[in-house]
Amino acid sequence: MSDKYERLLEQLLQADGWVTASELADQLGVTTRSVRSYVTAAKAAAHPLAIITASTSGYRINREAYASFISGARSRDSEPATPRDRVHHLVRRLTEAPQGLDIHALADSLFVSESTIESDLRKVRALGEDAGVALARRGSVVTLAGSEVEHRRLLSKLFHSESAQGFLELENVQKEFASDGLAGFKTDLIAMLDSQGYFVNEYGVNSVLLHVAIAVDRVARDQRLPVVEGRPRDAATEPVSAGLAQLIQRHFDVTLGDTDLDYIAKLLTTRVITPGQGRPVAEVVENYVDTENLALVHQIVAQVSEEYLVDLDDEAFMVRLSLHLGNLVARAHDNSYSRNPMVRSIKTSYPMIYDVAVFMASQIQRAKSITMNDDEISYIALHIGSFLERQSRREERLSCAIVSPGYYDIHTILRERIERELGSELSVEIVVTRTDVDWTDFSTDLVLTTIAGRGIGDSVVVIQPFLTDADIENVRRAIGRVRRHRRRARIKDDLLRYFDEELFFRNLHAPDETAMIRLLGERMVERGIIDQSYVEGAIERELMSSTAFTDTIAVPHAMEMSAERTSIAIAVNETPMAWGENRVNVIALIAFASSGRSSFQTVFDQIVEVFAERGDVLELIRRSTDFASFIEELVHVIDE
Repeated sequence: MSDKYERLLEQLLQADGWVTASELADQLGVTTRSVRSYVTAAKAAAHPLAIITASTSGYRINREAYASFISGARSRDSEPATPRDRVHHLVRRLTEAPQGLDIHALADSLFVSESTIESDLRKVRALGEDAGVALARRGSVVTLAGSEVEHRRLLSKLFHSESAQGFLELENVQKEFASDGLAGFKTDLIAMLDSQGYFVNEYGVNSVLLHVAIAVDRVARDQRLPVVEGRPRDAATEPVSAGLAQLIQRHFDVTLGDTDLDYIAKLLTTRVITPGQGRPVAEVVENYVDTENLALVHQIVAQVSEEYLVDLDDEAFMVRLSLHLGNLVARAHDNSYSRNPMVRSIKTSYPMIYDVAVFMASQIQRAKSITMNDDEISYIALHIGSFLERQSRREERLSCAIVSPGYYDIHTILRERIERELGSELSVEIVVTRTDVDWTDFSTDLVLTTIAGRGIGDSVVVIQPFLTDADIENVRRAIGRVRRHRRRARIKDDLLRYFDEELFFRNLHAPDETAMIRLLGERMVERGIIDQSYVEGAIERELMSSTAFTDTIAVPHAMEMSAERTSIAIAVNETPMAWGENRVNVIALIAFASSGRSSFQTVFDQIVEVFAERGDVLELIRRSTDFASFIEELVHVIDE
């Protein structure tokens, strides 16, 4: 039974509906025959639960059955159900057995062959090497050679690998380490941190709770971290350490040593908590902010304003980001980055915000001589996005007219209800109380009417005199439709002018991301759109964080807008290529000119949005035999 079927399940979980065998083959980089064999293996592993449904439309995951399968597979008392589970089971048993384990006994206990155990141990060795632990063997006995710190690092890495697609689930941590009450501990921990004046990062707290569970489990087995003699205590984290000691003793009846407590407190202060909650900005700056970090943030915010025309010049925002920067640098020096399960959705939903975060991260890297991964970049994106969201709504209210024939004050009551329920989305410009209405005479975005008329268009919504819940939903759908049409119209006008027949390529292939950027970049250099430094800048940007913002398209570009004119070189390929962790069919190298700063956000967000639906993109690829048909199909996708 191959590990590949687990990747197939992950692809199905990410899809909203049916996925064809061909699409899965493209995503996994295998043949459709292999896809069918993986489906068979997955069904066999989950039997009698029907976790996959097959039809002429392809395959679809049955989420309830899958949840039951995973819950049963991860139960501490159950036998490992998948290859990954078996490897994780071996790691757990080896970390708990300093004297080692016998291969023959392992095979018997797991009801597999010795050759299967040998194969699993090779995977254990690879996991161990990344954590600094070596797999040693003496005859048929295998052991994990490493320090207590390295054993714990391996356990943490092991558990995080299971949550690669989402949040670290507290329930699974409790089951794995028999640490019932971890949820109650979390509640009390957050209350304690809140009382000490800290902001708490909920995205990172479960990761620290995993370390608490590991420490409690290991200490209960008398496997403790070594005492560091003469090590000075950190006065800043002393209150946190003291509070941790009391909570752990109360919830788990285990006494952790100073080394454990200091380590967990350090994790909290660098990954989860930020001081200054409920305090004035000036006080936070005086007591907690590193002036060098604040000066750097001021400098970077000015650069963002110059390069992207995005205004982040707000002292409270910059102070919060400076506090985050201090923790980020500490994590980078320890090479212990804070995981963010929202990376994928942030990149896909807010590509421009994410790209600004990449730019800011690049400046921080240079200034602090550190490196950052996608998780850390996405936390910066969250800072930017939350600030911009507070500053203004993404879309303005639509204008509307109300048509409600006069009868006492019904029209007044109707208007008041509409403004109460939909006032954040609609601005009522006029109320018409007559029945003889010229429907073509309205200039508002929507018309809400209690009377039906002949020949009324999509902008008219018929509602009841006394607004119902169904009416509200119908109006909201109409608002969404108007906004979508308006946005799509902008996409067509703004996006199509940047394509050029000489920069359209079908089935243009390269061995990797860098080679493809160079290949497309050369075509643009030949036409005088960019110079070689822009190509190198695009490669540098790609190394910072993958520009595969969806499962279908990669959008490489440089962070400096030095092109002669804004233009897009695009390769549309029937066979996908590996790009970061994705496999993409479309590669669009965008060259931005300095004069195009104001259009950067529009172009960038729009091209990602247009190529977001895999089904639409695959149909576009199939029909786009040349540039003319590509433009025709692109317009069709935009207008849908």
